Parts: sequence; structure tokens; C-alpha cells
Amino acid sequence: MVITFKHLEAFIWVADLASFVSAGERLNTTQPNISNRISTLEGLIGAPLFDRTGAKVHLTPKGQQLLSSARAVLAARDHFLQVADEKALTQGILRLGVTEMIVHAWLRAFTLALKSMYPNLIVELTIDMAAELERGLHARQLDLALINGPFQYPAASEHLGRYPMIWVAAPSLGLTGSLRLEDLAAHPILTHARGSWPHRLLADHFHMRSARLVPSSNLATCLQMTVDGMGVAVLPKAMASRELVEGGLMALDYHWTPADLEFQARYQSDKSPRYVAQAASLAARVATNFAKTN
Repeated sequence: MVITFKHLEAFIWVADLASFVSAGERLNTTQPNISNRISTLEGLIGAPLFDRTGAKVHLTPKGQQLLSSARAVLAARDHFLQVADEKALTQGILRLGVTEMIVHAWLRAFTLALKSMYPNLIVELTIDMAAELERGLHARQLDLALINGPFQYPAASEHLGRYPMIWVAAPSLGLTGSLRLEDLAAHPILTHARGSWPHRLLADHFHMRSARLVPSSNLATCLQMTVDGMGVAVLPKAMASRELVEGGLMALDYHWTPADLEFQARYQSDKSPRYVAQAASLAARVATNFAKTN
């Protein structure tokens, strides 16, 4: 028997996630299969790679010695495929995290372009708040996160542009002219989920005022509620562009909006397959094209 890429992948993921079960989930296989691959690898090199005595597994000194070499072997495989320029040979899973704003802006264009670039790459999608997605990226539960700042953890990144926020309301509310804080506070204020960066900025702005903030974890629902005249909202302009053109919403003239959302494609360059960096660069190109046409 010889050492295979599957042995090395199992070794790396168990080391990164400190769990045979999590490594199995990451590689779309079972914990027994991962255990068998590690046991086989340990038998071939003649030394244990993991200490299994605690609640989490830990690398042995031998495992620590070999981990960087295992990463280098897989990196060399990825480099070979890149030089060969046969992207159809690239197989694997890209665990992608995106915020809802990206879903409503250019996610479809990105996934179609990614499918064209890597036809045999499987994309597993998670939609959540930026802070949760960043934590998932840091914990290696995600490979690539298309998220807005502020950012808590260091990561490699590609700039995806800035997305301005805009106050909107249904025309039926009759909010015309230059508005005061009291004019907005007379209506429910529909906004991002509690704990998100835009919600924090909005709460600070209306601090100690009688405004009724109505947070929502689903911005599509928030947008529809605004169209239905159930309140005013501050949303990414890119999300409301169609409703503004069609007349379902109107932009409000108010002197303050939360800061622009600055988006990045973030990933861990030292631990990720080469196709993750390529996907991040592709996201930047798609985002640029979106900005030019919207």
C-alpha cells in the first residue's frame, strides 16, 4: 500500500479541526473512513500522528513535524493542475458563505461563472450574517466568505466594492422633502438583524429617541414589508434598485445613513486549495462587473 492524497487530506483536516467527525463531514465521508485513513497512514510511516486521549485529538510531535509537508504535497498537486490549465480535473468542495445582500446582487452570476471555471467543483452555500460567516471561516467551517466588515480575524482577501445604504419607503407613506429624525421615527424602522453592523449604527443614531427599530434576519422580507408600507427602511441600495425603478419604493431625503458596506472575499490562504483563491479573484471580477452595470 502507498500513501495517497486521501490519506493526506484526512491528516490535514483532522489536524485543522481537531476532530475525526468534523474531518469526515468536511470531506463528505464518515468518521470510520477518516479513522481508517489515519490508521493506515500511521501504519505506513510507523508512528502515531494524533494523541486521541482527550476530548479533542491533538497532533503528536511526529504529526507536527509532518503537517507542513502534507500541505506542501497537496499544494504541489494544485499547482500542477493550474499549470496544466485543465480546471475540469479540479474536484472538491467549496464551502461558500455569503450575506443576503450578495444573494440579491450578484451571487447567481458568480456561481454560474464558477461552474464554468470549475465544472466539477461542488459548492455548498451558507447564507448568514457577516459576523457569523467570519467566525465560520476562522473555524475552517467555510472556505470562502463574501462578507462586509468590520472584520475580527486576519485573512487573505479580495476587494468586492463598497455598497451604499439608502433610506426608502413606499410612496403611500407620503414622506417627501427634507426629512427630520422625528419624521422617520414616526414609523417603524425596518433594518438588518440585531447584532449586525448596520443595526448597531442605526441603534446608535436613534439612541435615547422614541424610534421603533424592527430588526429582521431576512432582508428580502424586510424589503417586501417596506414596499407594503409597513415602515421605513435603510437598506443596501443594490437590494432596492428594482423597486426604486418600478416605483414600489422611493428614496428618502434624510441627512444621515449608515456607512457604506465594504465587502471582501476572505479566505485562509495558507490552508486553502488554490481554487479557493481563484474563486475569490473571480468574485472580485463579478462584483466589479455588477457595479459597472448597476
